[in-house]
Amino acid sequence: MNLQGYKALLLVVTAVLALLVASPALERFLVYPQTEFFSAMWLLGPEGQAENLPSNLKSGASYNVYLGIENQLGSCAYYSVQVKFRNLTQSAPDPFNRTASSLPPLYSFTSFVADKETLTLTLTFSFDYTYILNPNSSLSKVTFDDLMFNGLPLNLRGYPTAWDAERNGFTGNLFFELWIYNDTTGGFQYHQRYTSLQLNMTV
Repeated sequence: MNLQGYKALLLVVTAVLALLVASPALERFLVYPQTEFFSAMWLLGPEGQAENLPSNLKSGASYNVYLGIENQLGSCAYYSVQVKFRNLTQSAPDPFNRTASSLPPLYSFTSFVADKETLTLTLTFSFDYTYILNPNSSLSKVTFDDLMFNGLPLNLRGYPTAWDAERNGFTGNLFFELWIYNDTTGGFQYHQRYTSLQLNMTV
């Protein structure tokens, strides 16, 4: 091999060694394809839009919304949605501590959702409630009898709500928590997603 050949070989070996030595430093600057894995859940109004969601209710009147669940986890997911109702003094999901409400579910339903698929469910509900008057004939609280949810009566006795001066009404919170099946534990765990309806019980 002549001198030129040795020079070329030396340059190639030097370049390869330089790349091997520099590779840990280069990793900080290289951009690798990234995929964000997540689940999403939302509510839409009766027209299938993010508007006209029920807020001011009348006892016995029926309302409907659409619940959407999107799976972007990279594999099929087995979800459970827990339906809960609270007055404003009762436990709500905590987004900061990522914990579910301590209230028991009134109703729950499960479904498999394939990766990159969206499940849309129609939810219909109505509340039966009664106003309780003070001796001076002013309204003091609302007591609930039943929540009719997708045709099923759910017992709401024990969920009274008092006058909310800040919101100027008798308010309650119908909310939906997303849970996901954990193969390791063999059960559902809170998936740190929820959506809700703030409702005012009108006379």
